[in-house]
Amino acid sequence: MGVMRFLVQPSELLDDWPEVHRAYVTGFDRHVFPTQVELEGNLVKCQRPHSDSGKLHVAFPVEQHGRPVLTTTSLREREEPYLLPLELARGKIAELRDQSSAWEIIRMEIPESYRVAERRAFQLLAQASAVQNDPDECCRIARRALTAACDASDVLLKSYTSQRIAVCHRAPSNPPASLGCGLPWGTLNEETKDLFCSTFQAAAIPIEWKRVEPVEGQYHWDIIDQLVDCCAEHRQLPRGGPLIDLGAGGLPQWLQPWEHDILNMQSFVCDWVETAVSRYQGRIRLWEVSAYGNSGGALAISEENRLGLVARTLETAGRNDDDAQLFIRIDQPWGDYQARGHHRLSPFQFVDAVVRSNLGLAGVNLEINVGYRPRGGSSRDMLSFSRLIDYWSMLGIQIHVTLAFPSDVHEDPNANQDLEVATPVWRRPCNEDVQAEWVETFVPLLMSKPAVTGVYWTHLTDAFPHQFPHAGLIRADGTPKPSFEALRSQLSFGTTQPATL
Repeated sequence: MGVMRFLVQPSELLDDWPEVHRAYVTGFDRHVFPTQVELEGNLVKCQRPHSDSGKLHVAFPVEQHGRPVLTTTSLREREEPYLLPLELARGKIAELRDQSSAWEIIRMEIPESYRVAERRAFQLLAQASAVQNDPDECCRIARRALTAACDASDVLLKSYTSQRIAVCHRAPSNPPASLGCGLPWGTLNEETKDLFCSTFQAAAIPIEWKRVEPVEGQYHWDIIDQLVDCCAEHRQLPRGGPLIDLGAGGLPQWLQPWEHDILNMQSFVCDWVETAVSRYQGRIRLWEVSAYGNSGGALAISEENRLGLVARTLETAGRNDDDAQLFIRIDQPWGDYQARGHHRLSPFQFVDAVVRSNLGLAGVNLEINVGYRPRGGSSRDMLSFSRLIDYWSMLGIQIHVTLAFPSDVHEDPNANQDLEVATPVWRRPCNEDVQAEWVETFVPLLMSKPAVTGVYWTHLTDAFPHQFPHAGLIRADGTPKPSFEALRSQLSFGTTQPATL
């Protein structure tokens, strides 16, 4: 058993810092170790199965930046505790220098304002390092260094985004990603339909097994047919699925008697995939075949069997439509759920295994939902998003990103009651303006990434049943939230023509 110890000053931080219990340690290969966090006074102890060097990841309060997930450099185990703010500042500055150097090599223009902010952060880090014999003073200065480093990070990433968007404008053959949104299981009124069609280039159509076939052998296609017809009429790119939802409650209830009979379950699953893909062959060319295979939760299906089901469904979909582009959805793509110790494969390893099987996987859809629990992610900064996309792009396949961010903290009667909004969510208390600000910050960055071919918002309106509380762009009364206009403005970054295949 390996143990890493971190001292936190001032100790009052621990009075309102629930995120510390979700801290985790990663190895040199980004693999997340099962991590158990214990508090002893103002000492944070992270226990894990191995004693190798590792990086601590934890959401930490930073002035003017909320509580982003920050990472230390690789640290060895030792008896003397590390000073946590100091190590987080060291890790953040190291990330910044590494990223800015990499971008400078490819001739990105590094703004002088970034260099000034980064130098200020490093000077504060040096001052903090010089007074480690006074933990209170060291941690106080280190927290100032963290604020300066996060300021520098924002400057660098905003400059990167604007330069990438400019490149896309100069090279029309490589436009920014298409902008899409999830449609509800229901009939939209004309006003909502007009808002959607005038804003988005792509649509995620909820062809979900438990909705289409709630009773074995009884299919309900009417709503799906209407949505597909609407996309065709307005020349929008439809993406169907997820056909198989391997998350908690994602499969039809009538399938439960076969949860321990994987062979029969595969037969049912493949029959459903064949039925759906064949019905819309030629009308839907982009399919999200499965979702949440990496994290699981559906019935009692093991990780190994989930991987097998994902492979079989891809094979079936490809066999029934060789022109289709097939995607799978991955949630919590940083892999922080592995800290609970229930998963052997990281999200990246899960998809890599599918890619290596040569089953025709065209891309991966990374679901990033910020501010939800128990199945959600903590706040992260633009640099973390950028590095995540760069890492996943090593697979050499398309990347779609599906986003969710709440506009309210209160109960949402139309949302999944197993999910709630975790507070604090981002830099300021959660409201509709903060949701719009988050959209304006992260969506342009994602659309500028070369590997990203689609950016989708999780669902359009809060008026219909949906998964994530208050994440819709339109209120339950049918009026748009500020985030809707924030997303509409992203069309100016690329072509205003609908995306087609």
